[in-house]
Amino acid sequence: MQTIKVNGKMREVNSSQDTPLLYVLKDELGVSSPQFGCGLAQCGACSVLLDGKEIRSCITPVSQATGKEVTTLEGLPERWAMHQNLSPSKAKGVLHPVQEAWIEQQVHQCGFCQSGMMIKATELLESKPNPTLDEIKEAFTTSGPSPHLCRCGTYLAIVDAVRHASNLMTKGVA
Repeated sequence: MQTIKVNGKMREVNSSQDTPLLYVLKDELGVSSPQFGCGLAQCGACSVLLDGKEIRSCITPVSQATGKEVTTLEGLPERWAMHQNLSPSKAKGVLHPVQEAWIEQQVHQCGFCQSGMMIKATELLESKPNPTLDEIKEAFTTSGPSPHLCRCGTYLAIVDAVRHASNLMTKGVA
């Protein structure tokens, strides 16, 4: 048995150390947002943050998460609240600006890839609060093991949502 921290909570897992983190998250811990897309780290649907860096959980053994913070789409609101030093009462019901932007910009169609897209956007905006268009494109196409793929082709809406999230993050929480 090993213990990993997922979305701010310590969780015990029974899987062997070489089990892909994606399977542990979905099958053992009931986390629904990362998706199994290709199983080869080539689409980004399984992306999660590991200590703030995007990884592809379909090829990352759970042993690599030991002693680190795993953040999935479900954990983004808590991550934002922590970054903003919000009290628990103020944090209640607050979404991460990336999630707000995705909703306001009506980005997703089928939604299959969007968890990974929002994870990548979060990583980008935490390192570059005001990215240029080229930096946004680079983040989703050449900065990881492979491009993030959207089967529905919502790339323009994704770029708009990243820009909108950047503005929301700059403003912070009122």
